[in-house]
Amino acid sequence: MGMLSKFTRLKRSKKFEYTPRYYDDKGKGNPFKIEPKFDQYRSTLNPARGLKGKFGSAMSDVKRKGDTNLKIRMAVILAILVLIVLFIIDFDISIFFPN
Repeated sequence: MGMLSKFTRLKRSKKFEYTPRYYDDKGKGNPFKIEPKFDQYRSTLNPARGLKGKFGSAMSDVKRKGDTNLKIRMAVILAILVLIVLFIIDFDISIFFPN
C-alpha cells in the first residue's frame, strides 16, 4: 500500500489570488451587489408602502426644488400640443375676443 499511495494520492489544489471585479476591500458593501451611481439620490427606487407613506413621498417631491428650465420647457410643449389639438378639431378662437 505504501508504494501505490505515491501514484494514487490526490493532488493538492493550486492556490491563486482572485478578487472579484466589484469587490470592496475596505469592507463597505457587498461584493455581489452592483448599484448604479445615482441610486442614493432617487426617490422612486424604494417607494413607501401604504397611503400615508405614498402621501409623504409625494409631498417631499413637491417640496424638492426642480429644474426651472425643465418646467418652462414642459409648459411650452404642453401649450404647443394644446394648440395643435385645437387646430385639428377646428376650434374657433374668435369667441374669446370681443368684436
